[in-house]
Amino acid sequence: MPQKPNPKILIVLHQELSSPGRVGHLLLEGGFDLDIRRPPLGDPLPETLELHAGAVVFGGPMSANDKDEFVRRETDWLAVPLKEDKPFLGICLGAQMLVNHLGGNVAGREDGLVEIGWYPIRPTEAGEELLQWPEMVYQFHREGFSLPQGATLLAGAEAYPNQAFRYGANAWGIQFHAELTRAMMQRWVVRGAQRFTLPGAQQGRDHLGGRFIWDMHLKRWLVEFLDLIFHTPRRHPEETERR
Repeated sequence: MPQKPNPKILIVLHQELSSPGRVGHLLLEGGFDLDIRRPPLGDPLPETLELHAGAVVFGGPMSANDKDEFVRRETDWLAVPLKEDKPFLGICLGAQMLVNHLGGNVAGREDGLVEIGWYPIRPTEAGEELLQWPEMVYQFHREGFSLPQGATLLAGAEAYPNQAFRYGANAWGIQFHAELTRAMMQRWVVRGAQRFTLPGAQQGRDHLGGRFIWDMHLKRWLVEFLDLIFHTPRRHPEETERR
């Protein structure tokens, strides 16, 4: 008998060379196939997720408030996983699009303070009930989001109070980046160096140095978080470091 195909996860990226990174690796290890789409390059989004086990919308250098056609199209498209109650994860830009779709607000701080580097987060009581959270997470953003009406806050921070939330049973949004492999972080540090002069941003050496201290805990959290959302098998993140 022919082997049953693996379930697919829709992966939405926003640049030609963008990668799903560690999220992609872990989903593949969990038995999923990846259906990668890049709407800014003209890729369509499916009218239904009937053939998918869920979706992940990643970050990008653009704003969720931009007037580009693909930003509007993606934001409107989020009605599909919400209506069909399919597992959905929005990361940074993806979370901000979800907030806009749900009627919330996306904006930077009036004082221009950013989170670019490693910063502490603190889980809420609701977040602690779900899983153990890392003390520090990697950030690369100039805008934050309000908590949409009906959403549950899972983790917060000082500069940007809303860091992770859940909406309904299957929609999740996080502001920070747990998906970066070491090679990805090195590229971000090189290509994003002009942003290190922004208020609150850390220098590139601190990005890479912080990885040696905090990344193992962030990766362990990501394994458990993806399992929670997509019901992937448990793994042991300390077995191999993604390059």
